[in-house]
Amino acid sequence: MNKEESEHAPFRVGVGLFVGVMSWILPYIGVNNTLLPAKVQAIDPSGKVQIIAELATMSMIVAAIANVVLGALSDRTHTRLGKRTPWIIGGEIVSMICFALLTTVNSIAMLFLIWAVYQIGLNGIVAPLIAILSDMVPKKFKGTISSFYGIAMSIGNPLATIIAARFITRINVGLWSLLVLQAILTVICLLCIHEPNNLHEQSKPLHGRELLEAFIFPLHGDIRDFYLAVFGKLFFVAAHFVIVGYQLYIFTDYMKLNPHQAAGSLSMMSTFLLITGLIFAAVSGPVADRIHSIKKVVAVSTICLGVGVLFPLFDPAPWTMFAYAIIGGSAIGIYNSVDQALNVTVLPNKNNAAKDLGIMNLANTLGQILGPVVASITITSLGYHAIFAVAGIMCLFGACLIMLIKSVK
Repeated sequence: MNKEESEHAPFRVGVGLFVGVMSWILPYIGVNNTLLPAKVQAIDPSGKVQIIAELATMSMIVAAIANVVLGALSDRTHTRLGKRTPWIIGGEIVSMICFALLTTVNSIAMLFLIWAVYQIGLNGIVAPLIAILSDMVPKKFKGTISSFYGIAMSIGNPLATIIAARFITRINVGLWSLLVLQAILTVICLLCIHEPNNLHEQSKPLHGRELLEAFIFPLHGDIRDFYLAVFGKLFFVAAHFVIVGYQLYIFTDYMKLNPHQAAGSLSMMSTFLLITGLIFAAVSGPVADRIHSIKKVVAVSTICLGVGVLFPLFDPAPWTMFAYAIIGGSAIGIYNSVDQALNVTVLPNKNNAAKDLGIMNLANTLGQILGPVVASITITSLGYHAIFAVAGIMCLFGACLIMLIKSVK
C-alpha cells in the first residue's frame, strides 16, 4: 500500500519528526543563543558583540549553501536506509565532533572554523528531515503530521534555553550534555520514522539546465507566492532572534543583571515561551481549519510577535522580557502550528518538493542567523533599546508579505 492509499495518519512518522526536530533544535539553539555567546565572552569580552555578529554572518552563508546542496543531494540518494537517513546520520556525526571540539577551543579563529563545519553538519540533518514530510506522508494527512513539526519548533526554542541557561558558568559540561542528548534523540527519531529501502528507485539523469535547477532556488512555475512565504517567514524568525539571539546580553548589559540573575531570568522567560507556545500550537491548527484561512492566521501571529517585542523598549526591566515571552510565545505557537501547511500549499513544483521545502526551512535557519546580525548592527549604532523597535518593524513587513499571497486564503 503506498502512502496515498493509507487510511490512517502515519503518527509514528509524526512522532519521529517531532523527536527529529528536538534532536537538532535543542543543541543548536542552546549553544547558538546561550553557550556560544558565553564562550565568546570568556575568550574576548571586549569584542563579544562584533564577534557574535561575524559568527552569525559566516553561519548564514555556510547554511544557505549547505541547506540547498545537501537537500538536493538527498533527493537523489539510494540506499538500504532510504534517501534521508544516511544524511541525517552523517550530520549527527559531524555535529557531535564539532561540539566535542568546542570544549577545547580557546581562540576566536578556531571557534569560527568549528562553527562553520557545524553548520554543514546541522543542515545535513535539517534539510533531509523536513523532506520526510513530503516523502512519507499522504497529502490528506500533511496538515496533521506537520503539526508535530510545528509543536517541536515551539517547544524546542525555549526548552533549549532553559537547558543551556543551567550551564552558563559550566560551558563545557553543557556542550557535552547537549552532544549526548542529540545522539539519543537522533536514534529515537530514525527508529520511529524507519525510512524504507529505496534502492529500487531510479533517478533521471540530469544535464545542463536540469542539473542546474536541481541545486538552485525555484525559477519556474508559480513562484510568486512561494517567495512571499519564504521572506514572510524570514522576517518573522529574524525578528524573534533579534531578541533571543542577544537575550543574555539584554539581561546583563541592557537590564544590568548579574550572571546569576540573568540565568534565572533566562529560565523564566524560556518557561513562558515554552508554555504559551505549546498551548497555542495545539489549538491554532483547528482554529485555522474552522475559519478556512491559513494565511490570515499566519499574518496575525506575525503582528502579535511585533507587539510583544516592543515591551522592553519602554522599560529596561526583566518583566518586559517576560511580557514579550508570553505574547511572543503565543504568536510563535500559532505560527508554527500552521506554517508548514502554508509552505506545502505554495510549493511551485511538487516534483521538487523535498528541495523546495528545504529552501523554505532555510528561511527559518537564516532568520535565526540574520536576527543577531541585525541586532549587532543596531546595538553598535543606536544602542540596545533600538533593537526592539527594529524587530517590531520586521514583523510588520513579514505580515504584509504573507497577506500578499494569493493562492491561499
